[in-house]
Amino acid sequence: MVSGPDQTERQDDTAAILSTIGEVAYRWMLEGDRLEWGGDALALLGLDSTDSIATGQAFAQLLDDASPLSRDESLLVGTDNGDGVAYQIEYALRPAGPRGPTLWIEDTGRWYADGGEAARRAEGVLRVINERHAREQRLAFLSRYDDVTGLYNRSALLDILDQTITDAREQRSSAAFLLVAIDDFRLINDAYGYRAGDRVLAAVARRIRGRLRDGDIMGRFSGHKLGLVLMACDENEMAFAAERFLAAIRDDVVATADGTVSITISIGGVAVPRDAGNREEAMERVQESLGRARNAGRGRFVGYTPSPEREAERQSNIALSQQLIGALSEQRLRLAFQPVVDIRTRETVFHEALLRLAQPDGSIASAGQIVPLAERLGLSRLFDLAVLDRVLDTLARHPEARLSLNVAPETAAGADWLAKFARIVGQRPDIGSRIIVEITETSAIRNLDETAYFVSTVHDLGARLAIDDFGAGFTSFRNLRALRIDMVKIDGSFIATLPASPDDQVFVRRLVELAQDLGIETVAEWVQDEETVALLAGWGVDRIQGHLSGAASLTPPWA
Repeated sequence: MVSGPDQTERQDDTAAILSTIGEVAYRWMLEGDRLEWGGDALALLGLDSTDSIATGQAFAQLLDDASPLSRDESLLVGTDNGDGVAYQIEYALRPAGPRGPTLWIEDTGRWYADGGEAARRAEGVLRVINERHAREQRLAFLSRYDDVTGLYNRSALLDILDQTITDAREQRSSAAFLLVAIDDFRLINDAYGYRAGDRVLAAVARRIRGRLRDGDIMGRFSGHKLGLVLMACDENEMAFAAERFLAAIRDDVVATADGTVSITISIGGVAVPRDAGNREEAMERVQESLGRARNAGRGRFVGYTPSPEREAERQSNIALSQQLIGALSEQRLRLAFQPVVDIRTRETVFHEALLRLAQPDGSIASAGQIVPLAERLGLSRLFDLAVLDRVLDTLARHPEARLSLNVAPETAAGADWLAKFARIVGQRPDIGSRIIVEITETSAIRNLDETAYFVSTVHDLGARLAIDDFGAGFTSFRNLRALRIDMVKIDGSFIATLPASPDDQVFVRRLVELAQDLGIETVAEWVQDEETVALLAGWGVDRIQGHLSGAASLTPPWA
C-alpha cells in the first residue's frame, strides 16, 4: 500500500495503531489475486512466511472446515453503486495446518467494482476474536443446554415436548413425559453442600441416560428434577420404563467426588397426547403425578390417570381462591374480639382479634371456615397482612384496646409481615405494649434461629409473644426457655372434655407446672364450664378463654 512518502508514513502509523489493538489492514486486488498487508499479519496469524497470505487463493487454503461458506462467497455479495459494498463476516482459520489451533477471525471492510460489474478490490481489517467467539458459543450452548448436567435446559426440553405432542397427534402415535425428582435432595445439600448436590444430580442423569432408548430425550426441568420425553411409548410401556429408571438409581450407590450417597428417585408420568394435549397440560399433570408418587413414599412411580373428582376439586379451588382474593380487594375482612380473662377475677386482660369475612349475601364466615382454606390455597400471608393492618389501626384509634393476633407458620417464616410490624409499631411505641403476637408450635420449631429473631424483634418493639395451641405439637420447654416465650395458650382439645378425661388432666397439670417453673403465663382455650375452671385454677392457670367467659363479637368491646 505505497504511493508517496507522506502517505506511506501515515499508512505505517495506521498499521502500527492497528497492530497494538490486535488488528491488521489488508487490500485484496482481485485482478492478479494479490493480497497486500498493512501491519504485522504474520504475528497476528502465527505464520512464519508471507507465502500463505500473498494471494486470496493461498489465504483461502488456511480456512478451517468449521467455516460454513468460503470467504469469497461470504464477502463478495451485493452490487456496488459507486460507494462500495460493506461486509462483516466471521470465519475460522488454521494457519498451522489441520492439527493446529483454530483462529476465529472477524473480517470487516468494503469491496469495490471500480466502475465495472464485478468486484475489483476489497479493503478491510482482520481481527482475531477467539475469546468473543468462545463467549458467544457458550451463550449459544446455555440457550439450549444446562450447565451442570449438559442436558437440554427447561426451555429446550419443553420445546421438544411441544413438538412431540404435535407429531404424536398428527401421526396417531403415543409418547410419554416423565418427571424425575431426587428424594430428600435438600438433605444432600445440607450434608454435603450445594456443589455436591449438583454432582449427585449429574450422576443420576448419567445413570438414567444409560437406560434411555435411541430417540428418547432428557433435560433438566428444574432444581433437582429431570424431564424425560419417551418416544413411541404408551401408558403401559411408560410404567415399565419408569421401573427401569427407578432400579438404575435404587440398586447401587451413587459415587461422587464428595462421597458415596445412597439415594432414591420418585417419578411422575403422563401419556401424551392421550392425557395431555399441550405442554401446559403435560406439565401440570406430570407434576401432579410426581406429587402423588412422593406422597406415597420414596422411590415410587405414579402415572397420571384422569379423575373427575380431582378436576372438580381443582376447579373449586380456583373459584374459592378468586373469592378470597375478591374479599381482600373488596375490603370485606372483619375483626371479631374474644375476651381473655383472669381466671380468678374474671376481668378482661386482653382480647384476641379473630378473622371474619363478610359474604356478599350478608352472612359472616368464621376463621374456622377461612383459615384452613387460605392455608391450603397459599393465601395465608395475604390475610395475615390484612389482619395486621386492621389490628394496628384499631390499637391506634382506641388507646384502651389490648389485642392479640395470630400469625400463620408460612407468614412467620417470611420477612414482609415482620418488617411491616416493625415499621408501624416502631413509629407508634404506645402500640407495642398493647399487642400480643401468637404463633403456632409449628412456626416455633420450623427454624429455631429464625424464630429467635422473630421473637427478639417482637420483644424489642415492646410487644409480647405467645405460643398458640400449645400441646398439640412438639415444642420442648427447653425451646420455650431459649426463645423467651411470654405466654402459652393450652390447646383447646385438651380443655374441652377436661373434667371427664384423667389423661388430659395429667397432661395439663404437668404442662402448667413446667410453665410456672419457667415464669411463662398460661391461658386455657375452649373453657366452657365452671367445673373446668375449678380444675385449672387449682393448678395455677392464669387466664381462660372460651364461651364461658365470652364469645367472639364483631362489636368492639370499647364501642
